[in-house]
Amino acid sequence: MVKTLAKCIREYKVASVITPIFIVCEVILEVLIPYLMASLIDKGVEKGDMDYIWKMGLVLALVAMASLVFAALAGKYGAVASAGFAKNLRHDMFYKIQQYSFANIDKFSPSSLVTRMTTDVINVQNAYQMILRMAFRAPCMMIFAMVMSFRVNASLSWIFVIFIPVIALALFIIIKLAHPIFSRVFKIYDKLNNIVQENLHGIRVVKSFVREEHEIEKFKSVSDEIYRDFSKAEKIVNFNMPVMQLCVYACILLISWFSAKLIVYGDMTTGELASMMTYIMQILMSLMFISIVMVMITLSKASGDRIAEVLTEIPDLAQPEQPLTEIPDGSIVFDHVSFSYAKDKDRLCLEDVVLSVSSGETVGIIGGTGSSKSTLVQLIPRLYDVTEGKVMVGGHDVREYDIEALRNSVAMVLQKNVLFSGTIRENLRWGNENATDEELVRVCRLACADEFIRQMPDQYDSYIEQGGTNVSGGQRQRLCIARALLKKPKILILDDSTSAVDTKTDAMIRKAFLEEIPATTKIIIAQRIASVQDADRIIVMDAGKINAVGTHEELLKHNKIYQEVYYSQQKGSEENG
Repeated sequence: MVKTLAKCIREYKVASVITPIFIVCEVILEVLIPYLMASLIDKGVEKGDMDYIWKMGLVLALVAMASLVFAALAGKYGAVASAGFAKNLRHDMFYKIQQYSFANIDKFSPSSLVTRMTTDVINVQNAYQMILRMAFRAPCMMIFAMVMSFRVNASLSWIFVIFIPVIALALFIIIKLAHPIFSRVFKIYDKLNNIVQENLHGIRVVKSFVREEHEIEKFKSVSDEIYRDFSKAEKIVNFNMPVMQLCVYACILLISWFSAKLIVYGDMTTGELASMMTYIMQILMSLMFISIVMVMITLSKASGDRIAEVLTEIPDLAQPEQPLTEIPDGSIVFDHVSFSYAKDKDRLCLEDVVLSVSSGETVGIIGGTGSSKSTLVQLIPRLYDVTEGKVMVGGHDVREYDIEALRNSVAMVLQKNVLFSGTIRENLRWGNENATDEELVRVCRLACADEFIRQMPDQYDSYIEQGGTNVSGGQRQRLCIARALLKKPKILILDDSTSAVDTKTDAMIRKAFLEEIPATTKIIIAQRIASVQDADRIIVMDAGKINAVGTHEELLKHNKIYQEVYYSQQKGSEENG
C-alpha cells in the first residue's frame, strides 16, 4: 500500500524532503532555548551581570526568530506537499478508473469510488502532512530534548525512560482495537453515499410513491450505524489523552520532588531546574504528539488501503502488443461465443453463440428480459471480453484492435442514455469534438431531434441539466442517437434506445438510417417488433442462446417465441385502439 501511494508524490518530492529538514532545524533551535535560558539565569540573573543578560537575551531572540522562520517554511512546504500528493492521488484514481472495463467497474460501486476519491483522499492527505511535520518533529524533539536533559542532569532524566514503555504499550493497545473499527466505518460510508446518491437520482419516484419516510429511515439506520462505530472508535482513541496526562503529571511530580532535594543540597542550580522542567514538557509533549500521529495513521491506513485497491486494480482488457488501428468494415462474427460475468464456465450468460452479420446489414434482436441481448452487443466494442470463443469485427478478433480505435468505430446507444451538464451542442460533440454546426444539424435530423431543438429558446445552445433531467425521455434518446451518429461509425448499436419515442418517430428514425447510412452495420435491440420487423434479419434470443434467426415473415411462420410476442403486441394495440 505504501509503495503504491508513494508513487503519487512525484513532483512534490522536493517539498516532501525539505519539510522534515526545516522541522529538524526548528527543533534543534527550540531545544537550545531552555539550555541558553538556564545559562542566562545562573550566570546572568543570579550574579547580576547585565552585560551577560543582554548578550544572552539577544542570542535567545535570534534563536527564537530563526526557529519561527524554519517553522513557517516547514508549514508552507508541508502544505504544498500534502495538497499536491492529494491532487495526484485523485488524478491517478480517476485516470485508472477510465481504464477499467465494465467488469472492473462492477467490483466497485459508484458511491464507493466517490468516497475513496473524497473522504479517503482527505484522510490520507491529512495523515501525510502530519507525517511530514509531526512525525518528524515529535521524535526529533524527544531525542534532542532527552540528550539535553541528560546533559543537564542524567539521574533525573532516567525518569523519562521509565514512562516511555508505559506510553508505548497503551498506544499499541489503542491502535490494535481502533483500526478494525475504522476499516468497517469506511465501508459503511460507501453504503451511506449509495443511499444518498440513489435517493437524489430517483427523487421523483420517491415523491410520487410518497416514500420519503422510508428513505429517511434507511438513511437514519446507516447514519446511526456510522455514529455507533465512530463513537466506539473515538472512545478507544480518547484513552490516549488520559494515559498521556497521567504520565506527564507523574513525571513532573517526580522530577519536582527529586530536583527540590538536589537544589537544597546544592547539586542543582535554579537555571538547571527551569531548563529541566522545559525539557520535561518537550519530551512528554513529543510523546503525546507521537501517539496522536499514530492514531491518525491508523485512521488513514484504512483509507490508504481503499485507495490502493483502486490504483492496483488491473484492467482485464489489455491492449495487444501490436494493435490494429484500422477497422476494414462493419462485418461482425460471433464464433462459438460464451460469456460469464463471473468468469465461471458453469454460470454462463451467453452460451455457444454462432452468428455472422455482413457489413451494412440491419439486424434486429428480440428476446425476453434476461435473455442477454445487451450482453451480446456489449462484446462487440469490447466492453467485456468473451469467456470462450471470439468476436470478430472487420475480419479480425476484437482483441487484436487498439481499444480506442475499435470503440471509435462502434457507436452504442443505450436505453438508459446519459447526457452531461452543458449545452446541446457540447453534448453532441462528445461524438466528434471537431464536428461543424452543419454536421450537428444533419445528425439531429436523422435522429428526429432537430425539430424539438429548434423549438427550445436557445436551440443548440440550450442548457442540459446533469443527466438530461430537463428534457423528456424520448428527447434524451434522440439526442443520444444523434451523438452516436456524429462518430460516423462502421457499426451502430441501438440497445432498446427508441423505447421512449412514439412509433411514428421510431419509424422515421429507421427510415433515415436506411437512406442516409446504408453502409453502416445497424444492430437494433427492441421490445417492440415494429422497431425491427423491417430489418434484414431478426435474431430471437432466449436464455442466453440464439433461438432463431430469420426475416419477420419467416419467424412469424415458424418461431413460437416470435409469434407469442407479435400477437401479444398486436392484441395490445387493438385493445388500446
